Amino acid sequence: MAAKKASEPSAESIARAQRRQIAAEEGAKALAESDQRAIAVRSNMERLRALRLAKEAEDAKAGRDAASVPSPRRRKKIVR
Repeated sequence: MAAKKASEPSAESIARAQRRQIAAEEGAKALAESDQRAIAVRSNMERLRALRLAKEAEDAKAGRDAASVPSPRRRKKIVR
């Protein structure tokens, strides 16, 4: 049985290296997408908070408190 040279990678090691490279790229892409979604959620929360604070300030200026303003009613789901 002849020994292989250490400088020549086997087909298995090449395939393993390619799988690792693909996994690393996909992992980096998934992290970037996750970060973008988190940024979008935080910016939406900031926008909604600003709207809520503006409404509360408007209500306070008009002399209304939040307890006296009726909350919107939800529709009942129709089960068929």
